Amino acid sequence: MKETTPITASISRAYAAAKGSLALFGLVVLIAVVLVPAQGVQYLRQIAVEPFSEPATETAGTIQTAAGPSAGEVEQRALAEFIAKRWRIAEAAASSFVSIAYRAGATHKVDPVLILAVMAIESRYNPVAESDMGAVGLMQVIPKFHLEKLMDHGGEAALLDPEVNIHVGAQILREYYRRFGEIETALQMYAGAFDEPTSQYANKVLAEKARLEALRQKARKQPQNA
Repeated sequence: MKETTPITASISRAYAAAKGSLALFGLVVLIAVVLVPAQGVQYLRQIAVEPFSEPATETAGTIQTAAGPSAGEVEQRALAEFIAKRWRIAEAAASSFVSIAYRAGATHKVDPVLILAVMAIESRYNPVAESDMGAVGLMQVIPKFHLEKLMDHGGEAALLDPEVNIHVGAQILREYYRRFGEIETALQMYAGAFDEPTSQYANKVLAEKARLEALRQKARKQPQNA
């Protein structure tokens, strides 16, 4: 047997510790490879594109800093300018609707761009729009079907308030998505066109959402002090 010196013993202990750490790391990687594809990849992929789980970040507000407008303010301003021009409404009104959509999105875990797209198709951003079916306001909510949601806001008349209308509409969207688990079906249900085979309404909303999303991504790439 070879004589073990203090230096040799120290090296041996360091080697054993390193070997143990590598073995533990390998075990963690193996677990990830085996378990994530089987249980987690589907979920991770889903939340990456999930329109009903837009994270609540500073984009939900319009915080002004000494250095200039925040990223959230730049993003919302770009969307408001686009909406004002595309739908021929006052920019101040568009800014208000965008700001409310972001607040509602953060509260109900719905992508604010999806909320804005629904508004575009439902009412063309007209806060006093009313349909022959009794739908009211920006999100064209039919009060008789959602009375429980309006109780805390003072009843049906509150739907003419953009803040209330957008929040209630976002809440309805979220509930339909939870029920059906699929955005196209949730949108068709929102429009009262669940059995319509071509999903015409959902396609219109998603096309408008795509336009707004492209604009949002462009705004997010701008310098924060732009």
